[in-house]
Amino acid sequence: MKKLLLFVVVLGALWFAADALGLREALSPEGIRELAVGAGCVGVLAYLGAFSLGSLIQVPGAAFLVGARVAYGPGMGFLWAYLGALAAITLSFVVVRAVGGQALDEIRWKPMRKVLAKLDERPVRTVVALRTFLMLSPPLNYALAMSRVRFRDYFVGSAIGLAAPVAVWVFLSDVVLSWFGGLA
Repeated sequence: MKKLLLFVVVLGALWFAADALGLREALSPEGIRELAVGAGCVGVLAYLGAFSLGSLIQVPGAAFLVGARVAYGPGMGFLWAYLGALAAITLSFVVVRAVGGQALDEIRWKPMRKVLAKLDERPVRTVVALRTFLMLSPPLNYALAMSRVRFRDYFVGSAIGLAAPVAVWVFLSDVVLSWFGGLA
């Protein structure tokens, strides 16, 4: 329980610091495009770093997916959005597991135990399903990291489960933005 409390305190501190510094507002699709394009040859690294850190401070992943499309076009936008999503979920897992450990293993509430049992029985399949529908949800990242799921199963399930939703966001944003004259 102490690790869970420590995790909540650290998460709250990150969230308030990001809010106080105005980071969350600066990470809009247009702000992300400016960061990526304005950084020149290190723009991709800046994008990947911002995506990873943004995930920790609960910036919606969709902003980064659309930002990649706006900055890099549909093909390369998909590639960088997908790699950015994988980098973000990896950093979240590592940080949350380091701070919170496997705190959900201590929960005794029966409905939660049932959910966690499914994760224990079929970790990759469960993570694929969760990622397909909940994508880059920070609470999902945190919960999976604090469960008993192994990193390998988490990563493989996330890699499979994120492919289609990232593609939909990148290519759907292309269509929606073109309606408003936002893309050439």
